[in-house]
Amino acid sequence: MSVTARTNENDPEGQVVDLNDESDVYPDDREWVDKCIARLRGDLAPRQTKLDEIPLPSALGELKLYLKREADQLSGSHKHRLAAALLTHALASGWLAKGQCVVEASSGSTAISEAWYCRQLGIKFYAVVPKNTAPEKQKLIETYGGDVVPVSGDIVEWARRVAKRYDGHFMDQFSYAERAYDWRGEHSLAAELLGAVPKLSWFTMGAGTGGTGTSVARYARYNSKGLRVCVPDPDHSAYFDGWYWKDPAVTDQGSQIEGIGRPRVEASFVPTTVNRMIRVHDAASVATMRYLSDRMDIHAGPSTGTGVFSAIRILLGMANGDPKGSVATVMCDSGDRYTNEFYNDEWLAAKNIDYQPWYATIGQFFETGDWAPPTTVQPTPRPMTTLWNM
Repeated sequence: MSVTARTNENDPEGQVVDLNDESDVYPDDREWVDKCIARLRGDLAPRQTKLDEIPLPSALGELKLYLKREADQLSGSHKHRLAAALLTHALASGWLAKGQCVVEASSGSTAISEAWYCRQLGIKFYAVVPKNTAPEKQKLIETYGGDVVPVSGDIVEWARRVAKRYDGHFMDQFSYAERAYDWRGEHSLAAELLGAVPKLSWFTMGAGTGGTGTSVARYARYNSKGLRVCVPDPDHSAYFDGWYWKDPAVTDQGSQIEGIGRPRVEASFVPTTVNRMIRVHDAASVATMRYLSDRMDIHAGPSTGTGVFSAIRILLGMANGDPKGSVATVMCDSGDRYTNEFYNDEWLAAKNIDYQPWYATIGQFFETGDWAPPTTVQPTPRPMTTLWNM
């Protein structure tokens, strides 16, 4: 039986359209997709991590401080959950097909975690990074099977070119993190936190993409939990001003605290989910990180220092009101990734980061509960070039 063709009325040349047209531009690769997603939800699913209580001085009464050890994930950072979420989202959306490569714009933990996952799934991975990315990080991406593409300029634009060149999928963490996370799920970071501490008062964590904080806030709202979310923001990040002034067009040079702070307000940062933001000087972040490593055997990276510093600020506010409740933050990654940077005093001096005055402040808080910040605070000088550290 034949089907009558018709003229496309919107075509000025009146070309004929065949009603029997059957396109196979998008072949059915569901068997491969099903296997990948089954592994991402099964043996490759992010593990449940330990929640440690950081001891507080008796002066703070019944207040509690918790640290979620996301650095214990198999790829070594909290970006492990993001990498799994982004891959699942891309596969379920039909954006990543069998035989395609994955491309990401990143110079740090996100690329490392995506490289780890892609190797497990047999997917070729390219990390587009700034030329000045630390050799140790580039090596770790390669150790997990990824190819590193160092570039000058905007790594996001370069990543789009690389994806087009190799007919791959650009993951684009900055756009898709907040929607890729399964924030309703009962196996998420938020579910683990609130399962362990049902009446958690505050969750605080710096924003890289903003996806983790957003997923925690959404889960809490969805489940009628009273949890509030604070986002501490380091020097020269655009997020604080973008949130405060309600202006997503705000820009800055970007943060030197690796893993958080951006030169622009990224699409995955959802300001309406954030109850509070705190500016945190780089020296304060580093001082907190170094104190945790020296005195509490928590050898973490600088973004963990930012999170714990903001938790201290929140605890101090709670202590002046009703001194009950709890605050949680995340151990984002291990300090082993920063041996030649934030744990190197010569490197810090070259960056004009003097953490010693803040170190005494942090020590006094954990010993007595008192708060005496340095009388003179010197913010980190503005970088000469835009920084990309995710």
